[in-house]
Amino acid sequence: MRNLWTKAGVFGSVSMAFGSMLWSQKNPDSDQASSPSGETNPSSSYELKLVQVLFRHGARTPLKSIPDVMEAQWVPTLLEPPAHTQINYEVTDLDGGPRPPAPVEDSYRKNILNGGSFPGQLTTVGMQQLYELGKRLRTRYVESSFLSSTFNPAEVYVRSTNIVRTIESAKCLVAGLFQQKEKEIVPIFTTASESEILYPNYHGCKLLKILASHRWAESSTLPDIAADLQSIQSALGIAAHQHIDFILIRDDMVAREVHGLPCPSVLDTWRTKVEQRAVEMICHVYEPSKRENLQLCVGPLMHKMLANIEGKLQGTSSEPKRKLFLYSAHDTTLIPCLMALGIFDMKWPPYAADITVELHQHRQTNKPFVKVSYIDQDQLIPGCSGVYCPLDEFKQVLSSYSLSSDLYQSLCNSKEDSTKP
Repeated sequence: MRNLWTKAGVFGSVSMAFGSMLWSQKNPDSDQASSPSGETNPSSSYELKLVQVLFRHGARTPLKSIPDVMEAQWVPTLLEPPAHTQINYEVTDLDGGPRPPAPVEDSYRKNILNGGSFPGQLTTVGMQQLYELGKRLRTRYVESSFLSSTFNPAEVYVRSTNIVRTIESAKCLVAGLFQQKEKEIVPIFTTASESEILYPNYHGCKLLKILASHRWAESSTLPDIAADLQSIQSALGIAAHQHIDFILIRDDMVAREVHGLPCPSVLDTWRTKVEQRAVEMICHVYEPSKRENLQLCVGPLMHKMLANIEGKLQGTSSEPKRKLFLYSAHDTTLIPCLMALGIFDMKWPPYAADITVELHQHRQTNKPFVKVSYIDQDQLIPGCSGVYCPLDEFKQVLSSYSLSSDLYQSLCNSKEDSTKP
């Protein structure tokens, strides 16, 4: 039982570790798709009113090296920020006060990787990836004159998880989006770990921690996964007592590759299997067939995004000029969101992947529509009658998962009841 909760603690108390180690095997430069998602020009039947972008941080140092194999050299020079990604910014809490404590980030700083860098830090490669995402958004929203050419906090809201790599990712995206032009210091808002909604929160939701701990403990013991894990451990020459799983292996492997660092050659023959088993593990953990699990993972975030849409349509927003919400997060955010939307493709979201939710109004009928794109590709959401999804249909799709803050807290503090494995 103690071992189960030790593993659950890794998954819960350092939830970002799990999220950040997942990465698609795509070339990091292949994240940008070739076709723009939809219309923002005056000749379109739809007028763009609001944009919300939920995106993953860029490439980073690994969280832990594979034990008993050759270590890469993670030297600090790999973390140097390019000059064109620099902007004047300030990290605050959601009310504009001092930045809250960051226990997850503190946990990274307790360890040093071979070469001198800390685990989980955004690298120069990652910074450039987010800058490129910002440039893509610039083409779509600034060059079409939807957004001003200079950052304006009345128009643009930037929120990040309280972890350095996501904060720096947000900064780099804003630099690419506005080409370092800002009227004033860019505020990046964040919150304390117990109240975070930008990832499945095992700190702040007791019931989710219970649900996840059961699933996480089981994920490496599923027959096919366990057999392959034993085989790859033997192939890599890792001692039997070392605790590893496909997530850890994948994290170290992909981090090396994207930065051009040497990797054990035996992993070449295991690449497809590592990817497959990692996907199976996360699907087992998130258990998308069960509504309750996804509700607790993404319910408050879905509710927030729907509230932003309603506030824009009803004119009740405290910032009536706001046109863009940027949310800097992790793949543990994107994956359950994709599952809730019914568009998860069984592939890890690559670094700098984005889910973009646009609110449009039909120019003739004034009816509201929502359009979702994933990595710049428009998505037909199951339950929607078209890519431009009538808002009522979109709200119905999300109704199974969206949770108000009060309802979320009530569920989180409820008894274990049906959560036993």
